[in-house]
Amino acid sequence: MAVVRRAGADDAPTLARLLWDFDTEFDTGPDPVDVLAARFARILPLDPVLALVAEDAGPDGAAEAVGFALLTLRPAIWFDGPVAQLEELYVVPGRRGGGIGSALLARARSAVADRGAPELHIPVDEPDDGARRFYERHGFVNVEPGAEGRMLLYVGPTSPDAAG
Repeated sequence: MAVVRRAGADDAPTLARLLWDFDTEFDTGPDPVDVLAARFARILPLDPVLALVAEDAGPDGAAEAVGFALLTLRPAIWFDGPVAQLEELYVVPGRRGGGIGSALLARARSAVADRGAPELHIPVDEPDDGARRFYERHGFVNVEPGAEGRMLLYVGPTSPDAAG
């Protein structure tokens, strides 16, 4: 079974490769691995950023990264603790269905709860039925209790001139 640990700045190249694989798999036009590695190296030391890496023994017996999670925390007005957001969760295709994603999510929940976050937000693309089922199986919802409609996340440029 894979071991989940907190990632440090020295894990930036590994996380960058995993994110590149993730973005390539889902055809989201990833940035080059070296660009992603530099970004990970810049953000991983920041206090509101938390990355986890799942490792298991590779074919040669050495530890091999088989998944990761990236979380951020931000101040909240709705409660005293921060709001946590799961920015990314990825398990390499050949290792899915074996509990690695669940282990990453459990460790992520525990880590942000330890930092005082009472809530974890997870943006998911609507067509990604597999991810939606995974999070729903773990108790996440896209309708707040007592609300009538689904929660939606809107994305747009910060410059009004760039809006189409």
